[in-house]
Amino acid sequence: MNLFIPNPKEAESIQILREVAAQFERPVLLFSGGKDSITLVRLAQKAFFPAKIPFPLLHVDTGHNFPETIEFRDWLVKELGLELIVRNVQDSIDQGKVREERGRYASRNTLQTTTLLDAIEEFKFDACIGGARRDEEKARAKERVFSVRDDFGQWDEKNQRPELFDMLNGKIHVGQNVRVFPISNWTELDVWEYIRTENIAIPSIYFAHKREVFFRDGMIWTANEHVFREAHEEVVERMVRFRTVGDMTCTAAVLSEAVSLDEVVSEIRQSTISERGARIDDKRSEAAMETRKKVGYF
Repeated sequence: MNLFIPNPKEAESIQILREVAAQFERPVLLFSGGKDSITLVRLAQKAFFPAKIPFPLLHVDTGHNFPETIEFRDWLVKELGLELIVRNVQDSIDQGKVREERGRYASRNTLQTTTLLDAIEEFKFDACIGGARRDEEKARAKERVFSVRDDFGQWDEKNQRPELFDMLNGKIHVGQNVRVFPISNWTELDVWEYIRTENIAIPSIYFAHKREVFFRDGMIWTANEHVFREAHEEVVERMVRFRTVGDMTCTAAVLSEAVSLDEVVSEIRQSTISERGARIDDKRSEAAMETRKKVGYF
């Protein structure tokens, strides 16, 4: 862990994390096992070194995650001695709070919202730290670094606080919570270059590997028991990797030969499509992400 190389974006993110610790009583870091939340863990290590990270990690598990991601999550928590809280979408389904989707585009991605809001209420979290970045998607570009949610978990994009001169206002009313985005001003390339510079471990699915897939709607879908596939959709084996990691039902792969961080960085530099271009869930509608955020999705 390099503590001495100056990096303006790293310094900004570390300051935001320290503001969270100073202004909130019960913060939590939302952890998916993806590269952005892994980067947040490294930033939190630096922000509070030599002490341990002073808040737990929360993973909302859809039950359809890539096995490599879950294995990495468990390894990282053990390696760093972190506190991990896991809440499962399956429990929300079993309790009748949400209904399992069926059909060609069935996914548990939107069902995570209920599980997340229940976890926030259960533990009384007043700040949820996440790895969303403004360059990912236009709804996320509207977010403030400290983004207030009302007592129903909802986000109002037309009623956000100004953040002048990097002044972060964490004052909230009873029942409200704040979603915090320390790497909001980073790009996908910034994240990958940081991972390379810091030599941060990441799940193997970010590197090219052979996987059984099928093609639909111009995207490469993972072939497995959780992803609906028509009889005519042929399963083939291809060398692929993942640029973004959600669960298996909402994350498309990309053809790739990149097996090292240097090759991944080079590939990202040359890419002509955005990172979110590989997110199946964003294809549901032009405003899919914004709609999910308004009802409490991160």
